[in-house]
Amino acid sequence: MNHKNNITEFILLGLSRNNQVQILCFVVFLFCYVAILMGNFIVMISIACSQLIEQPMYFFLAYLSIMDVCYTSTVTPKLIRDMLAEKKSISYTNCLIQLFTVHFFGGVEVFILTGMAYDRYVAICKPLHYMAIMSRDRCNALVLAACGGASLHSFAQFLLAALLPFCGPNEINHYFCDMYPLLKLACADTHRFGLLVTANSGVIALMVFIVLMASYAVILYTLRARSSESRQKAHSTCGSHITVVFLFFGPSLFIYIRPPTTFQEDKVLALFYTIIAPMLNPLIYTLKNSEMKNAMKKVWNRILFKGRNQLF
Repeated sequence: MNHKNNITEFILLGLSRNNQVQILCFVVFLFCYVAILMGNFIVMISIACSQLIEQPMYFFLAYLSIMDVCYTSTVTPKLIRDMLAEKKSISYTNCLIQLFTVHFFGGVEVFILTGMAYDRYVAICKPLHYMAIMSRDRCNALVLAACGGASLHSFAQFLLAALLPFCGPNEINHYFCDMYPLLKLACADTHRFGLLVTANSGVIALMVFIVLMASYAVILYTLRARSSESRQKAHSTCGSHITVVFLFFGPSLFIYIRPPTTFQEDKVLALFYTIIAPMLNPLIYTLKNSEMKNAMKKVWNRILFKGRNQLF
Protein backbone atom coordinates (compact mmCIF):
# COMPACT_ATOMS: atom_id res chain seq x y z
CA MET A 1 0.00 0.00 0.00
CA ASN A 2 1.49 3.34 -1.05
CA HIS A 3 1.30 5.76 1.83
CA LYS A 4 0.25 9.17 0.60
CA ASN A 5 -1.49 11.75 2.71
CA ASN A 6 -2.98 14.99 1.40
CA ILE A 7 -4.98 15.65 4.58
CA THR A 8 -3.68 18.15 7.15
CA GLU A 9 -6.84 18.30 9.27
CA PHE A 10 -10.12 16.50 9.82
CA ILE A 11 -13.60 17.92 10.38
CA LEU A 12 -15.52 16.29 13.24
CA LEU A 13 -19.23 16.17 12.44
CA GLY A 14 -20.05 15.72 16.14
CA LEU A 15 -23.32 14.54 17.60
CA SER A 16 -25.66 16.93 15.81
CA ARG A 17 -25.69 19.86 13.40
CA ASN A 18 -28.78 21.44 14.96
CA ASN A 19 -27.76 24.63 16.79
CA GLN A 20 -30.35 24.25 19.57
CA VAL A 21 -29.33 20.64 20.17
CA GLN A 22 -25.67 21.68 20.28
CA ILE A 23 -26.37 24.36 22.90
CA LEU A 24 -28.30 21.83 24.99
CA CYS A 25 -25.46 19.31 24.63
CA PHE A 26 -22.94 21.99 25.64
CA VAL A 27 -24.78 22.58 28.92
CA VAL A 28 -25.34 18.86 29.60
CA PHE A 29 -21.78 17.75 28.84
CA LEU A 30 -20.25 20.68 30.73
CA PHE A 31 -22.26 19.58 33.78
CA CYS A 32 -21.19 15.96 33.21
CA TYR A 33 -17.51 16.90 32.93
CA VAL A 34 -17.60 18.96 36.13
CA ALA A 35 -19.38 16.05 37.86
CA ILE A 36 -16.72 13.62 36.57
CA LEU A 37 -13.89 15.78 37.90
CA MET A 38 -15.54 16.42 41.26
CA GLY A 39 -16.71 12.84 41.85
CA ASN A 40 -13.45 11.17 40.91
CA PHE A 41 -11.23 13.68 42.71
CA ILE A 42 -13.34 13.22 45.86
CA VAL A 43 -12.84 9.45 45.60
CA MET A 44 -9.09 9.81 44.96
CA ILE A 45 -8.51 12.21 47.87
CA SER A 46 -10.76 10.24 50.23
CA ILE A 47 -8.81 7.04 49.57
CA ALA A 48 -5.33 8.62 49.50
CA CYS A 49 -5.89 10.49 52.79
CA SER A 50 -7.35 7.56 54.70
CA GLN A 51 -6.35 4.04 55.66
CA LEU A 52 -8.36 2.66 52.75
CA ILE A 53 -5.30 3.13 50.52
CA GLU A 54 -3.76 0.15 52.36
CA GLN A 55 -6.51 -2.13 51.05
CA PRO A 56 -5.95 -3.51 47.52
CA MET A 57 -9.57 -2.97 46.44
CA TYR A 58 -9.42 0.75 47.22
CA PHE A 59 -5.87 1.00 45.86
CA PHE A 60 -7.25 -0.13 42.48
CA LEU A 61 -10.33 2.08 42.87
CA ALA A 62 -8.09 5.14 43.30
CA TYR A 63 -6.28 4.27 40.07
CA LEU A 64 -9.60 3.66 38.33
CA SER A 65 -10.69 7.18 39.31
CA ILE A 66 -7.42 8.60 37.95
CA MET A 67 -7.97 6.76 34.67
CA ASP A 68 -11.59 7.96 34.50
CA VAL A 69 -10.41 11.58 34.71
CA CYS A 70 -7.61 11.07 32.17
CA TYR A 71 -9.77 9.03 29.79
CA THR A 72 -12.69 11.43 29.62
CA SER A 73 -10.33 14.43 29.44
CA THR A 74 -8.96 13.18 26.12
CA VAL A 75 -12.41 13.61 24.57
CA THR A 76 -14.87 15.66 26.61
CA PRO A 77 -13.20 19.12 26.74
CA LYS A 78 -12.93 19.23 22.94
CA LEU A 79 -16.47 17.90 22.58
CA ILE A 80 -17.75 20.72 24.81
CA ARG A 81 -15.71 23.35 22.98
CA ASP A 82 -16.84 22.09 19.56
CA MET A 83 -20.50 22.43 20.54
CA LEU A 84 -20.14 26.23 20.24
CA ALA A 85 -17.65 26.22 17.35
CA GLU A 86 -18.62 26.81 13.75
CA LYS A 87 -15.76 24.67 12.45
CA LYS A 88 -15.13 21.49 14.42
CA SER A 89 -11.65 20.69 13.15
CA ILE A 90 -8.72 18.70 14.47
CA SER A 91 -5.27 18.51 12.89
CA TYR A 92 -3.97 15.24 11.51
CA THR A 93 -1.28 15.05 14.21
CA ASN A 94 -3.69 15.86 17.05
CA CYS A 95 -6.11 13.28 15.68
CA LEU A 96 -3.45 10.56 15.96
CA ILE A 97 -2.50 11.78 19.44
CA GLN A 98 -6.13 11.68 20.54
CA LEU A 99 -6.51 8.17 19.09
CA PHE A 100 -3.45 6.99 21.04
CA THR A 101 -4.46 8.58 24.36
CA VAL A 102 -8.09 7.42 24.16
CA HIS A 103 -7.02 3.82 23.64
CA PHE A 104 -4.19 4.04 26.18
CA PHE A 105 -6.28 5.33 29.09
CA GLY A 106 -9.22 3.15 28.04
CA GLY A 107 -6.90 0.13 27.94
CA VAL A 108 -5.47 0.88 31.38
CA GLU A 109 -9.02 1.15 32.72
CA VAL A 110 -9.97 -2.22 31.22
CA PHE A 111 -6.96 -3.93 32.80
CA ILE A 112 -7.51 -2.23 36.17
CA LEU A 113 -11.07 -3.57 36.15
CA THR A 114 -9.50 -6.98 35.57
CA GLY A 115 -7.18 -6.39 38.54
CA MET A 116 -10.17 -5.47 40.70
CA ALA A 117 -11.92 -8.69 39.69
CA TYR A 118 -8.79 -10.68 40.56
CA ASP A 119 -8.66 -8.94 43.94
CA ARG A 120 -12.28 -9.91 44.72
CA TYR A 121 -11.64 -13.48 43.53
CA VAL A 122 -8.68 -13.87 45.91
CA ALA A 123 -10.52 -12.15 48.79
CA ILE A 124 -13.56 -14.45 48.53
CA CYS A 125 -12.15 -17.70 47.17
CA LYS A 126 -8.77 -17.69 48.97
CA PRO A 127 -9.32 -15.52 52.06
CA LEU A 128 -6.57 -17.15 54.16
CA HIS A 129 -3.92 -16.26 51.56
CA TYR A 130 -5.37 -12.87 50.62
CA MET A 131 -2.79 -10.61 52.30
CA ALA A 132 0.10 -12.71 50.98
CA ILE A 133 -1.19 -12.79 47.42
CA MET A 134 -2.46 -9.20 47.20
CA SER A 135 0.65 -7.56 48.65
CA ARG A 136 1.47 -3.96 47.76
CA ASP A 137 4.23 -5.16 45.43
CA ARG A 138 1.73 -7.39 43.63
CA CYS A 139 -0.74 -4.51 43.33
CA ASN A 140 1.94 -2.20 41.93
CA ALA A 141 2.98 -4.90 39.48
CA LEU A 142 -0.62 -5.30 38.28
CA VAL A 143 -0.93 -1.53 37.69
CA LEU A 144 2.38 -1.50 35.78
CA ALA A 145 1.20 -4.49 33.73
CA ALA A 146 -2.04 -2.62 32.95
CA CYS A 147 -0.03 0.36 31.69
CA GLY A 148 2.24 -1.92 29.65
CA GLY A 149 -0.64 -3.80 28.05
CA ALA A 150 -2.47 -0.56 27.28
CA SER A 151 0.70 0.90 25.72
CA LEU A 152 1.01 -2.04 23.33
CA HIS A 153 -2.67 -1.82 22.42
CA SER A 154 -2.69 1.94 21.83
CA PHE A 155 0.62 1.92 19.92
CA ALA A 156 -0.80 -0.71 17.55
CA GLN A 157 -3.85 1.51 16.95
CA PHE A 158 -1.61 4.55 16.42
CA LEU A 159 0.63 2.68 13.97
CA LEU A 160 -2.31 1.38 11.94
CA ALA A 161 -3.82 4.88 11.72
CA ALA A 162 -0.45 6.42 10.76
CA LEU A 163 -0.11 3.93 7.88
CA LEU A 164 -3.51 4.78 6.41
CA PRO A 165 -3.42 6.95 3.26
CA PHE A 166 -5.84 9.93 3.24
CA CYS A 167 -6.37 11.81 0.01
CA GLY A 168 -10.08 12.59 -0.23
CA PRO A 169 -12.92 13.58 2.11
CA ASN A 170 -11.82 14.65 5.58
CA GLU A 171 -15.13 14.64 7.49
CA ILE A 172 -15.17 12.20 10.44
CA ASN A 173 -18.70 11.17 11.38
CA HIS A 174 -17.91 11.17 15.11
CA TYR A 175 -17.03 13.54 17.94
CA PHE A 176 -13.49 12.18 18.37
CA CYS A 177 -10.88 10.36 16.32
CA ASP A 178 -11.29 6.59 16.31
CA MET A 179 -10.17 3.82 13.99
CA TYR A 180 -13.42 2.78 12.31
CA PRO A 181 -14.36 6.31 11.17
CA LEU A 182 -10.78 6.82 9.95
CA LEU A 183 -10.86 3.55 8.00
CA LYS A 184 -13.93 4.87 6.20
CA LEU A 185 -11.97 7.92 4.98
CA ALA A 186 -8.85 6.08 3.81
CA CYS A 187 -8.35 6.06 0.03
CA ALA A 188 -7.27 2.41 -0.20
CA ASP A 189 -8.49 -1.10 0.49
CA THR A 190 -8.69 -1.27 4.29
CA HIS A 191 -9.95 -4.85 4.67
CA ARG A 192 -6.73 -6.11 6.30
CA PHE A 193 -6.49 -3.01 8.45
CA GLY A 194 -10.06 -3.58 9.59
CA LEU A 195 -9.31 -7.16 10.62
CA LEU A 196 -6.26 -6.00 12.59
CA VAL A 197 -8.29 -3.29 14.34
CA THR A 198 -11.03 -5.79 15.21
CA ALA A 199 -8.45 -8.22 16.58
CA ASN A 200 -6.63 -5.49 18.52
CA SER A 201 -9.76 -3.93 20.03
CA GLY A 202 -12.82 -6.15 19.75
CA VAL A 203 -11.31 -9.58 20.32
CA ILE A 204 -9.17 -8.40 23.25
CA ALA A 205 -12.16 -6.62 24.83
CA LEU A 206 -14.30 -9.74 24.39
CA MET A 207 -11.65 -11.99 25.96
CA VAL A 208 -11.26 -9.65 28.95
CA PHE A 209 -15.05 -9.44 29.33
CA ILE A 210 -15.35 -13.26 29.32
CA VAL A 211 -12.57 -13.56 31.91
CA LEU A 212 -14.28 -10.96 34.11
CA MET A 213 -17.67 -12.64 33.89
CA ALA A 214 -16.15 -16.06 34.56
CA SER A 215 -14.34 -14.76 37.65
CA TYR A 216 -17.51 -13.19 39.04
CA ALA A 217 -19.45 -16.40 38.29
CA VAL A 218 -16.88 -18.36 40.36
CA ILE A 219 -17.13 -15.77 43.14
CA LEU A 220 -20.93 -15.93 43.26
CA TYR A 221 -20.83 -19.74 43.25
CA THR A 222 -18.32 -19.73 46.14
CA LEU A 223 -20.55 -17.37 48.14
CA ARG A 224 -23.30 -19.99 48.37
CA ALA A 225 -21.49 -21.66 51.27
CA ARG A 226 -20.92 -18.42 53.21
CA SER A 227 -23.03 -16.83 55.93
CA SER A 228 -25.89 -14.51 55.04
CA GLU A 229 -23.99 -11.41 56.23
CA SER A 230 -20.89 -12.33 54.22
CA ARG A 231 -22.98 -12.99 51.11
CA GLN A 232 -24.76 -9.66 51.43
CA LYS A 233 -21.51 -7.69 51.76
CA ALA A 234 -19.84 -9.56 48.89
CA HIS A 235 -22.92 -9.23 46.66
CA SER A 236 -22.90 -5.48 47.25
CA THR A 237 -19.22 -5.15 46.34
CA CYS A 238 -19.34 -7.50 43.35
CA GLY A 239 -22.59 -5.93 42.19
CA SER A 240 -20.84 -2.56 41.91
CA HIS A 241 -17.99 -4.11 39.91
CA ILE A 242 -20.33 -5.98 37.57
CA THR A 243 -22.42 -2.82 36.94
CA VAL A 244 -19.30 -0.88 35.94
CA VAL A 245 -18.10 -3.74 33.72
CA PHE A 246 -21.40 -3.89 31.80
CA LEU A 247 -21.58 -0.09 31.54
CA PHE A 248 -18.09 0.05 30.03
CA PHE A 249 -17.91 -3.16 28.01
CA GLY A 250 -21.47 -3.34 26.64
CA PRO A 251 -21.26 -0.36 24.24
CA SER A 252 -17.57 -0.87 23.43
CA LEU A 253 -18.12 -4.52 22.46
CA PHE A 254 -21.00 -3.52 20.17
CA ILE A 255 -18.72 -1.04 18.41
CA TYR A 256 -15.44 -2.97 18.20
CA ILE A 257 -16.34 -6.66 17.98
CA ARG A 258 -18.19 -6.39 14.67
CA PRO A 259 -16.58 -6.13 11.20
CA PRO A 260 -15.16 -2.64 10.57
CA THR A 261 -18.12 -0.43 9.74
CA THR A 262 -19.77 2.61 11.28
CA PHE A 263 -23.35 3.30 12.35
CA GLN A 264 -24.98 6.54 13.38
CA GLU A 265 -25.73 4.99 16.77
CA ASP A 266 -22.01 4.51 17.47
CA LYS A 267 -21.64 8.13 18.56
CA VAL A 268 -24.38 7.79 21.16
CA LEU A 269 -23.05 4.45 22.43
CA ALA A 270 -19.54 5.91 22.72
CA LEU A 271 -20.93 8.44 25.21
CA PHE A 272 -21.44 5.57 27.66
CA TYR A 273 -17.77 4.69 28.01
CA THR A 274 -16.29 8.16 27.42
CA ILE A 275 -18.62 10.25 29.64
CA ILE A 276 -21.44 8.37 31.37
CA ALA A 277 -19.36 5.55 32.91
CA PRO A 278 -16.65 7.89 34.31
CA MET A 279 -19.42 10.08 35.78
CA LEU A 280 -21.34 7.20 37.39
CA ASN A 281 -18.37 5.17 38.69
CA PRO A 282 -17.88 7.28 41.86
CA LEU A 283 -21.58 6.93 42.68
CA ILE A 284 -21.67 3.20 41.95
CA TYR A 285 -18.66 2.51 44.18
CA THR A 286 -19.71 4.73 47.10
CA LEU A 287 -23.52 4.66 47.46
CA LYS A 288 -23.69 1.19 49.05
CA ASN A 289 -20.16 1.14 50.44
CA SER A 290 -20.14 2.05 54.14
CA GLU A 291 -16.33 1.97 54.38
CA MET A 292 -16.02 4.46 51.54
CA LYS A 293 -18.74 6.75 52.92
CA ASN A 294 -17.18 6.77 56.40
CA ALA A 295 -13.74 7.53 54.98
CA MET A 296 -15.16 10.38 52.89
CA LYS A 297 -16.87 11.91 55.93
CA LYS A 298 -13.72 11.73 58.09
CA VAL A 299 -11.37 13.05 55.40
CA TRP A 300 -13.54 15.91 54.22
CA ASN A 301 -14.58 16.91 57.77
CA ARG A 302 -10.89 17.06 58.63
CA ILE A 303 -10.08 19.10 55.50
CA LEU A 304 -12.97 21.53 56.04
CA PHE A 305 -12.28 21.87 59.77
CA LYS A 306 -8.59 22.57 59.09
CA GLY A 307 -9.47 25.15 56.43
CA ARG A 308 -11.95 26.84 58.77
CA ASN A 309 -9.32 27.09 61.52
CA GLN A 310 -6.86 28.66 59.11
CA LEU A 311 -9.41 31.31 58.14
CA PHE A 312 -9.94 32.30 61.75
